[in-house]
Amino acid sequence: MTGSFEKKYTFENAEQEIGLVGAQDANLRLLEEGMKVDVTVFGDDLTVRGAESAVLATVEIVRALTGLIKKGIKLNATDVVSAMKMSERGTLEYFDDLYTETLLRDNKGRSVRVKNYGQRRYVQAIRHNDITFGIGPAGTGKTYLAVVMALAALKRGDVERIIITRPAVEAGESLGFLPGDLKEKVDPYLRPIYDALNMLIGSEHTERFMDRGTIEIAPLAYMRGRTLDNAFIILDEAQNTTPQQMKMFLTRLGFGSQMIVNGDISQIDLPGKVRSGLIQAQTILKQVDHIEFIEFGADDVVRHPVVGSIINAYDAYDLDQESKKEA
Repeated sequence: MTGSFEKKYTFENAEQEIGLVGAQDANLRLLEEGMKVDVTVFGDDLTVRGAESAVLATVEIVRALTGLIKKGIKLNATDVVSAMKMSERGTLEYFDDLYTETLLRDNKGRSVRVKNYGQRRYVQAIRHNDITFGIGPAGTGKTYLAVVMALAALKRGDVERIIITRPAVEAGESLGFLPGDLKEKVDPYLRPIYDALNMLIGSEHTERFMDRGTIEIAPLAYMRGRTLDNAFIILDEAQNTTPQQMKMFLTRLGFGSQMIVNGDISQIDLPGKVRSGLIQAQTILKQVDHIEFIEFGADDVVRHPVVGSIINAYDAYDLDQESKKEA
């Protein structure tokens, strides 16, 4: 590693050490890779070596993670990655806040919490606005957190039902070869929604809610002509709406309802010259009261660190290709 600066952190007990190191030293390896330092543990001491700024930042991350262990929270790789991302952004002081509130308990009784500062901003926006737009790459937790907030609202009795939809861009050729009606054809594309629901409330509860109409999952075409009162409405993959579809969807908002619109403007599947309704909405609705836009970046991706690097590499490649075209 670059530099020869060294600093020690002393654990108070073996429980803290075991919790921080992780199975087969997995958390240490993440720290080494993410912070570009060497980390060794001997006895009660964790030693970090490398460039001074990286070493000092790593020790602060270790201190923050150990603080969670003291509260009885079992660390996983996501926690380590979140701490590193927040350190990089200068928001590590808020790290502990992420774990003070449980948004919901999942099917196995585990606490569901936000994983980074970007998700915290997203949740706060949802709480304080009628319509929240979450814009950014896959892996930032947009869809999952939207479902969490919808279920929490249903549980509190704030809404009577949850409606989840997405545009069926593939309803032309590629969906045409699949059996069944439009809903059956689009269901495979809504798999992430079903997965989130099954993880949070279990498959039996999900089916029961859907049978009763408490949870409705349908293509965007099914929203036309409806006014949706007392509902929590989620539009996923919104980058694939046309401007007309986006306007149609947003004007379905009824009394006692709330909307979340999620999308990734780098993954638009619309035909050539068709403009994305999500991109247009960013321009038109920026100054409208009770609507907030939260933009996620690669730094907000809560998957393996390599995923963020992959996104950055593709973004850099796209920029390079664009500059070559212009030249």
